Amino acid sequence: MMLKFLNRQLLITVICLIITLLVFETTDLDFFIQDFFYDFSINQWLIDRDDYYLDLIFYSGIKKVLIFFAVTILILLIFFRKLSILKEYKQGLLIVLLSAIFIPVVVGGLKSVSNTPCPKNIEYYNGNYPDVKVFDSYPKTFKQECKIRCWPAGHASGGFALLSLYFLFKKPKNKRYVLVLALLVGWSMGTYKMLIGDHFFSHTLITMLIAWIIVLLINEVMLLFSKS
Repeated sequence: MMLKFLNRQLLITVICLIITLLVFETTDLDFFIQDFFYDFSINQWLIDRDDYYLDLIFYSGIKKVLIFFAVTILILLIFFRKLSILKEYKQGLLIVLLSAIFIPVVVGGLKSVSNTPCPKNIEYYNGNYPDVKVFDSYPKTFKQECKIRCWPAGHASGGFALLSLYFLFKKPKNKRYVLVLALLVGWSMGTYKMLIGDHFFSHTLITMLIAWIIVLLINEVMLLFSKS
């Protein structure tokens, strides 16, 4: 029964991912949204990327908190695995740990091969790059000195990895609470990067969908191993 639910969720999310890619690849919806975050009169983004406190809260600080959280789970699973409460939640903790590892790795891998510019790089926003979407090629007249890594949103991937907490908790109410928490963390991280010109809306949305797909796959694998 659980596997049927997971397979249905996986199929729905994959379809949503495909639709999202098609919509944002064939329209200028990203630019429509991003324009709200850019002041064309002074050629500046809504938020200064050098603002120490905002960087601490939504970038460097939250990254350290998420890394600390993952390391704590690893330590618990290695050194305190015999505790009865950890035995009860071992599978859920493994799903959270594996998600914290694989989601940033997969998203980072996509970033390394996509060669897609950030909003701040694009000529429309006073940058030096043409508007090139994920599946587009650069114009032959454009000379690119090095690859650029702006798709999908890597920073938000750590926040969306918290979606895996859904499979740690057992009560439906708690599952809903942690889903809301994960979405808040992921989107706050992603929105910050949009406000400083590092990502389009679709970059973060696609990262969220990829993260949920990976979480579902990890959970399905864990269920199969637990039955074998």
